[in-house]
Amino acid sequence: MNWSKDNRLALSDIYRVLEPGNRPMLRTPRHDNLNRVVILNPKGGCGKSTLVTNIAACYAARGAAPAIMDFDPQGSATAWLGRRPGDRAQIHGITAFKRSIHATRSWQLRVPEETGTLLVDSAAGISHDELRELTRDSSSILVPVLPSMMDTHAASRIIADLLLVAKINRNEQKLAVIANRTRKNTKSLAKLMRFLDSLGIPIIAVLRDSQNFVYAAEEGIGVHEMQPSRVRPDVEQIDRIVTWLEGWQQRRQRGLELTGMRRNVLSAAVSAR
Repeated sequence: MNWSKDNRLALSDIYRVLEPGNRPMLRTPRHDNLNRVVILNPKGGCGKSTLVTNIAACYAARGAAPAIMDFDPQGSATAWLGRRPGDRAQIHGITAFKRSIHATRSWQLRVPEETGTLLVDSAAGISHDELRELTRDSSSILVPVLPSMMDTHAASRIIADLLLVAKINRNEQKLAVIANRTRKNTKSLAKLMRFLDSLGIPIIAVLRDSQNFVYAAEEGIGVHEMQPSRVRPDVEQIDRIVTWLEGWQQRRQRGLELTGMRRNVLSAAVSAR
């Protein structure tokens, strides 16, 4: 078969391999520098999609090329992308909750080569196997929590599952919590902050209960793309999240070094017996 130059270039980043039984499968090249951020919470309505879309809009406003991988069957992030004005910075969308008989799963989930940050919007109520699969190869994991008893209970369960089931290494410091839809100087916020502090997981932002996020969702934009004087407190918190996310490589390196040091100490202690 004769391929044109354009076709060869289009296929150069995709390798066709054969699985056992000669069943063809498409694999995309490994993105060694991909910042893969997973946002999850087993309880629905905690603001995962709002968080995903506003972080994506922040990266896009900075000139990056983010992508959103939407695993939530509700498709809120995908619908937001559909409402996004054409004159706004581009954000690539991957509808992971849809399956097609006309394409392999790996083809459906392919990430553009130019993507530096991939934001994964997870579904509610995922199984342990799905949790392990979602968080495998993640660089950062964000858990949004609302100020209610039900939400704090759900958050404690997912964090326990992340540490015990998904085997997230605390030393890598990839896990963080975000207090969402909070109201300043309320008892519910005070209780939430005490609970989050007791988990020993960093709280990297406190998002207020603001209509700015509602308006942004309806218009297909992020708070970074709204009038600055109107959204300054919201932008500051999203910026804090993105700043923490940008340090993923340094956090991972420190975690690997710390894990290595602990292993050496344990090995020396065993040898000394």
